[in-house]
Amino acid sequence: MKIAVIGGGSSYTPELVQGFLERVPDFPMSELWLMDIESARLDIVGGLTRRMVEASGEPFGVYLTTDRREAVRNASYVITQLRVGGMQARREDEYLGRRHGLIGQETTGVGGMAKALRTIPVILGIAGEMREAAPGALLVNFTNPAGLITEALARYAPDVASVGVCNVPITTKMEILEDLEPALGARIEPERANLDTLGLNHLSWHRGFRVEGRDVWPRIMEEFLARMQGEPEPEWDMHTIASLGMMPNYYLQYFYYTDRKLAAQELWPPSRAEQVMEIERGLLAQYAEPDRTEAPEELMERGGAYYSTAATQLLNAHCNDLGETHVLNVPHRGAVAGWPEDWVLEMPCRVDARGIQPLPAEPLPDACFGLLAQVKAYEKLTAEAAVSGDRNAAYQALLAHPLGPTADKIAEVLEDLLQTHKRHLPQFWTESGATDA
Repeated sequence: MKIAVIGGGSSYTPELVQGFLERVPDFPMSELWLMDIESARLDIVGGLTRRMVEASGEPFGVYLTTDRREAVRNASYVITQLRVGGMQARREDEYLGRRHGLIGQETTGVGGMAKALRTIPVILGIAGEMREAAPGALLVNFTNPAGLITEALARYAPDVASVGVCNVPITTKMEILEDLEPALGARIEPERANLDTLGLNHLSWHRGFRVEGRDVWPRIMEEFLARMQGEPEPEWDMHTIASLGMMPNYYLQYFYYTDRKLAAQELWPPSRAEQVMEIERGLLAQYAEPDRTEAPEELMERGGAYYSTAATQLLNAHCNDLGETHVLNVPHRGAVAGWPEDWVLEMPCRVDARGIQPLPAEPLPDACFGLLAQVKAYEKLTAEAAVSGDRNAAYQALLAHPLGPTADKIAEVLEDLLQTHKRHLPQFWTESGATDA
């Protein structure tokens, strides 16, 4: 079985490889192909990958390539973890927001929109290559904004099986288990617990937790509120949490406490992209050490905790027909009554050899649904703009987004976005695209 990783030069790759090595007895992979457009970086990351695999007895072959079609050909799974424009483009996204008095962030607001516009055409191109060279393969997308990209795949490449994955749900699950175990007096295997989450990627609410079928959510919420009460500067307003009875995804702070986040931006530099640039310089230097055969501990500073767990558990459950429940991004197909069936949601799904099936879920309360519906409208318009190069669709996406500019500033912000990333947005610079606004 062949697995292709597009964006194989990512600093995350060694963690992913370690996850595969830990599953060797159960997961029958024979070939791991790492593809990246940056050959120098691929050589460094690929070199460490090969040494890691050799140190584990070479259970599978490792192949490095800059040819995307070659990597995809005959793959069973294609993992996308790419960044169009590199970390410098992420920095531009952050400062784009900051100079217009808006949230500057990798996945949320105008920065997330810029990244999506650059990324969606590339991901759809990969889906097209899979259609021809790897029919029946599953595209597993980790590239941010993961939910929006999965929305585009579902709408514009529906014949290619795809799923969006984020590490936030599994990280939340593991943190809850860590807090629960002392109270229960026993270690709890993650497979015995299920987290109930619903929403969009980076716009979701955690609202239930079961251990071997037993509901422990009331205890979790009680302890969560008690812990907040003891903190001098809690992350969340207690009244909001008590009213909802849910734990919001961390990224909801950008919506609930926008002023606080804007104030934090004024302290830049360094922005998060600038911090990660520095972390990655150190990581790549360690990856290049000829005697190194394992990922350095500093990789945890990069973010993305439990990334390898989320990825390899998903592939293992699918390949081995395990019927596990994972929180994933997929079109819900009516699993949430009353919501448009084609919406991609982040929600619990059953994963087995038949594919990924969303599980029935109760709708969110109106206080959450109103925000979700507004952001979903933005996602659909952004996907349309990314595919078509229609500036009017991009304009309306900013008009719909609750973190977007005021209506009289949209044209200015959109022009800045398109000029900033002109090299990566050719679809907007054709004669028709440039005059659509």
